[in-house]
Amino acid sequence: MARKSLDLPTGVELVGQSIRIRFMRNGKRCCETLSYPQTPQGIQAASGLRAQVIQLAKLGMLSDEKYIELFPRTSYAQDGLSPLFGEYAQTWLNSRDIVIGTRKNYLWALNIYWMPHLATTPLDQITSMKLRRIITDTEWKSPSAKRNALLRLGSVLKSAVRDELIPRNPVDSIELPRRNKKAVDPFTREEADQVITWLYENLKWQSMVYACYFEFAFYTGMRPSEIMALRWDEVDVTQQSAHVCRVVASGTVHERTKTGQSRIVLLNNRALHALEQARGIATSRAQRNLAFPESRYVFPPAKIAEHITESSTTDRYFKGALRKLGLRDRPQYNARHTYATMCLMAGMNPAFIATQLGHSVQMLLSTYARWINSSTDWHELDKLDKAPEKSQIGTKVVQLKSTTL
Repeated sequence: MARKSLDLPTGVELVGQSIRIRFMRNGKRCCETLSYPQTPQGIQAASGLRAQVIQLAKLGMLSDEKYIELFPRTSYAQDGLSPLFGEYAQTWLNSRDIVIGTRKNYLWALNIYWMPHLATTPLDQITSMKLRRIITDTEWKSPSAKRNALLRLGSVLKSAVRDELIPRNPVDSIELPRRNKKAVDPFTREEADQVITWLYENLKWQSMVYACYFEFAFYTGMRPSEIMALRWDEVDVTQQSAHVCRVVASGTVHERTKTGQSRIVLLNNRALHALEQARGIATSRAQRNLAFPESRYVFPPAKIAEHITESSTTDRYFKGALRKLGLRDRPQYNARHTYATMCLMAGMNPAFIATQLGHSVQMLLSTYARWINSSTDWHELDKLDKAPEKSQIGTKVVQLKSTTL
């Protein structure tokens, strides 16, 4: 496969697994995605086709019929060569390098809400007014579903603006429903330690890897998908750090994170303890000559698999511990929230915590504002008790008099 760092011919670019060419026709910019492989030969063929198209356009020989002959899978309608929304959206989605879960989210939103109305509509005929009529006529499952659908549509049309196919994004002038953020419901540190202790005491042999998993989850704040994909070659015990650079999504390991950026997570003593225990379990498995005795992954499942493929694998152990301990049921993802709130309550720097979690500082502050405040509230109130007595001298109580109108 050709590297994106190669010097590509003018008007030729790599998009996803395909090659796209750009050129002008009748004063309007056009772009076509080709089925050529991303090899030097494929790039050369794409450049040659582009040169042929430009020459035909100069000679006035690039008729609609010739255009469709050269590009039989074109997403342009013949009347003015404006892309049809359905074909453009499909091409756009195919070109995106996203995980399976995100792709399914886009497909669901586009197919349920927009394709029935817009699939055969040229892009330049999609207006804000047309979208408002569709929105009004649609029975939305919830404000969140409406918001998600508009955001997905907005992303497609934003790309069309960048491709210079439409002058503006018609979604920009439509008000989005307010985001209903789920309440953050972390465990206390005592509850987290209860869960971890119960798992270590009650899980046996290979299954004890899940006790290690949750101790690591509670004391690093990493996302479940990141922990499932963590490999030993990304862990540096000497430097007390782990390199987060991949996730498990829909059962498959993807070489990227949720945010698209890798990060280094510093490991405290409890996280290191979890790794030490996990290493011991891996050594025991190797000695017993079991299937996958030397998994590359830090927390391989007890059953035959190299890595955990879905959260339901760990969830049954987690929920079992909560039931036995009589703790209120909460998703295992709340282990991440627990780490964040423990750090904030300990007075740690929000910028450092955000880096550990893979958040922006703004996201951290908005999500955990309650715990940021609670860590300082009593300190602030204590200032009043320590204020000098003389500061109260001259204070007067003013009585408001009622006035009859």
